[in-house]
Amino acid sequence: MKYLIILFVFSFLIACKSKQSDQLDLVISNVNLIDGTGMPMKTNVSIGVRDGKIVAIDSALMKSTENLIDGTGKFLIPGLFDCHVHSSDFERDFPKFVHYGVTSIFITGGSLCTNEYYAAMRAHGNQDTIPAPLVFHTSQHFTMEGRHPVKTYKGNWVDGKTVFLIKDTLQIEGLVKEVTQYPIVGIKLTIEDGPHPPWVERMPQAFINKIQKEATKNGTDVFAHVSDNTELNMALDAGIKNLVHWTGIDIDFQRDTLLIKKIYEQKPSFVTTLMIDKGFLYPLFPEWVNAVRQERVFDEADLSKANDPGYIARSKDNISFWKDFLQKEDVQLSDIVAFQVEDIKVLYENGINFALGTDTGPFVLPGYSLHEEMQLFEMGGMDQLDIIKMGTLNAATMMKAQDSLGSIENGKIANMILLDRNPLEEISNTMAIHTVIKRGIIQKRIEE
Repeated sequence: MKYLIILFVFSFLIACKSKQSDQLDLVISNVNLIDGTGMPMKTNVSIGVRDGKIVAIDSALMKSTENLIDGTGKFLIPGLFDCHVHSSDFERDFPKFVHYGVTSIFITGGSLCTNEYYAAMRAHGNQDTIPAPLVFHTSQHFTMEGRHPVKTYKGNWVDGKTVFLIKDTLQIEGLVKEVTQYPIVGIKLTIEDGPHPPWVERMPQAFINKIQKEATKNGTDVFAHVSDNTELNMALDAGIKNLVHWTGIDIDFQRDTLLIKKIYEQKPSFVTTLMIDKGFLYPLFPEWVNAVRQERVFDEADLSKANDPGYIARSKDNISFWKDFLQKEDVQLSDIVAFQVEDIKVLYENGINFALGTDTGPFVLPGYSLHEEMQLFEMGGMDQLDIIKMGTLNAATMMKAQDSLGSIENGKIANMILLDRNPLEEISNTMAIHTVIKRGIIQKRIEE
C-alpha cells in the first residue's frame, strides 16, 4: 500500500511537471511564416513561445496557452534590425522604433554617447514595460582633431567622453584597452574626409592599421565610417571587416578589379544606408512629407526642415550633384538607387553580407525609415526575401548575435512582427503591422 501511494505521488508530480512544461506563454497559430533565413514562405504554421524564446514551430501546435493569436491570413516575419542609428533623445525615439517593428538597433556613436548615456540606452532596451528595442552599440568615435564628425556636425563633442581625438599612434593601445572594458560590439572608426564640403583630411593609414591591430588583440572588431572607394580600400588594407555605410561607394566591376578582389577575399559586412540619399531630397518631394504626416507618429517639428530655406537649398544642391554624376537632367530617386542596388546585388550574390541601416537624421526617421530603406532596395530590383533577410538575420550576423536573433527558429529570442499583408508581394506591406512582439511580449504601439 505504501508503495502504491509513493507511485501515485510520483506519477502526479511527473504529470504536473509535464503539464507545466507544455504551457506556453504565447502561440501564433496558422500563420504564413517568413522566417528571415531566406527560405521560402511556409504556410499554416504555428509558433510557440516560452520565457521569451521560440520553443516550437509546428503545423499543428496544440500545447496550452492563455495567449493565443490567430494568424490565419496573416504573415509573420522576424523583428527588424536597424544597423545604423543615432539618437539624441532615446526615450522619445525608442517607442517609434518598436511601433514600426524595429526590435533591435545598432548605435554607432554620437555627440551624446558617454558611457553613462550608452548604459541608459542599454537598460531601456533590456526592459519590456516601456516599448524599446534591444540596443547594440560601438565605442565612441575614434577620430582626430578637426576631422569628421567633430568638424562636420555640431554637438557635445568632448574628448575622452563622447569622442576620442587621436594625436599619435602611441595613444591607441591604451584607448582600445579602455573602451573594450565596456559591452561594445566594436570600435567606431571615422576614416572619411566628410560627407560633404568643406572636406577634411582622412585619417592616416598607420593610425587605421594600429587601431585594427589593437582591436584584434583585445578581442573586438572595428566598424569603419567610409564614404568612397579610396576609404574602403584603406579600411580593407588594414583588415577591417565592418563598414557602416555603403553610400558613396561606386564599384565598376571592369575597372576596380583589385578592390573587388580584396572584398571577396576579406568578406566584410556592409550597412546599406541608402536612406541618406533619400533623406537629403525630402523637401523637394512634398508627397513624401505628407506620407510621414499621415502616419500620425511624428511631430510637426520632425517635418519642419521641409520648409527650411537652407535645407531646401541643400536638397537642390544634391539634385545638381546627381545630375552631374549620372549625366542626366531629369533625375528621379530610382536613378539614384538603381546603380547602388545593382552593385550590392552582385556582391550579395557572391557571398558578401549586407545589413540594412538608415543613419537616423533629418528625414531619416526612427523606425519608419527602415521600411523606406527596404522599399529603396525593391525599387532597385532586389528580391523581397533577400531584403527581409538583410533587415533581420544578416544584421544579427554582423552583430555576431545570429545564434539568438535575426530569424524565427527554435531557441531564438521571440522578436517577431505579425503583418496583415504579404511582404513578398510588395515590400511596403511590412508597414501593415498587426502586432509587434519583443522577447515574447506583445508591445504597445503608438496610438493616434
